[in-house]
Amino acid sequence: MRVIALIAGVVFVFGVLLDAFQTIILPRRASGRFRLTRLFYIVTWNPWAFVIKRLADPRRRESALSYYGPLSLIFLLVVWAGAMVVGFAFIFYSLGSPFADASQRPGLRSDLYVSGTTIFTLGLGDVTPRSPITRELIILEAGTGFGFLAVVMGYFPVLYGAFSRREVSISLLDARAGSPPTAAELMRRHSYEGAEQALSLLLVEWERWSAELLESHISYPLLCYFRSQHTNQSWLSALTSILDTSALLIAGVQGHEARQAQLTFAMARHAVVDLAQILSLTPVTDAPDRLPDARYEQLYKMLCQSGVSVCRDDKSIERLCEMRALYEGYAEALSRYLYMPLPPWIAEQPHKDNWLAVSKLRARTEAANAPAAKATAAQAEQPTIATLVDDHHDF
Repeated sequence: MRVIALIAGVVFVFGVLLDAFQTIILPRRASGRFRLTRLFYIVTWNPWAFVIKRLADPRRRESALSYYGPLSLIFLLVVWAGAMVVGFAFIFYSLGSPFADASQRPGLRSDLYVSGTTIFTLGLGDVTPRSPITRELIILEAGTGFGFLAVVMGYFPVLYGAFSRREVSISLLDARAGSPPTAAELMRRHSYEGAEQALSLLLVEWERWSAELLESHISYPLLCYFRSQHTNQSWLSALTSILDTSALLIAGVQGHEARQAQLTFAMARHAVVDLAQILSLTPVTDAPDRLPDARYEQLYKMLCQSGVSVCRDDKSIERLCEMRALYEGYAEALSRYLYMPLPPWIAEQPHKDNWLAVSKLRARTEAANAPAAKATAAQAEQPTIATLVDDHHDF
């Protein structure tokens, strides 16, 4: 029994240290199917989402789901600390509970008490060790607990920094692609004269954003559970809308630089596929078609009315379907798991974006200045005509 307790204690302590190192410190994908962190999120996320998704109000449901990410980080720290307390308590128990306890007979309960007060560096002194090896183990546990808590809590700002950088670009996408972002709206708002350069620059920025998302969320998969502040925004919907736009530019749009669209598509698809694999998700094959033929016709008409040159050959729909097959299954798997809806290709109903108030004010300004601009142009033409006439008479 003592030997089993010793083995269990060592496994608990080293298991927690290794798991915390892989989850927080190691800047690469953690390996192992039986990691404590992975089991923690499997056990806690599904019940949490099962209860929350039954809320009728979408805003309350999204708000409740947003609590999980930060709370999971706190409770994961509690689980790690608790496992270390139990691990050292088992080690003390394997040594015969070598403590002097005036309040009760030494045993596993005393071992747990000593381990808890030691790992949190309380040092109450009401229970004292009776052997040299026990004193050395207490020093080791106190140092391990202090260093463990300091290192883990020191990485909290790193996690929130990565989250903030992710959300900045998502907020900027609101004025460029709508809320939620859609490929049709993004193309429509970049259909003015000279918009090709602006759209290429936007795709460059989102290629880099996708790379940063991939690196940060592979190193810290728990960031996948952190949700955006607005109900109709999420990192998954933003990433999917960029993939939709890139696929549309590659497969069926003329007059735009397709090279940057290919680079952005490759990076964004890499991110969505790897994140699905990190969460052990398989691509969904039975999802409803996000762009049936009727919706494609509507998309085609909308883009044509906006001045976008769309390829209208017989293979355009087929090429777009091939592009969509490369990422939609993984995006749908992430959507179902994280309860983040994917954006439609075309907005189902008009949404009031934050930028529209500014746009309406600008339109009123242009309308008010239109008569003045015409009068100024007319006045500018009159002296020219008079000069020509005078010159003609002088001649």
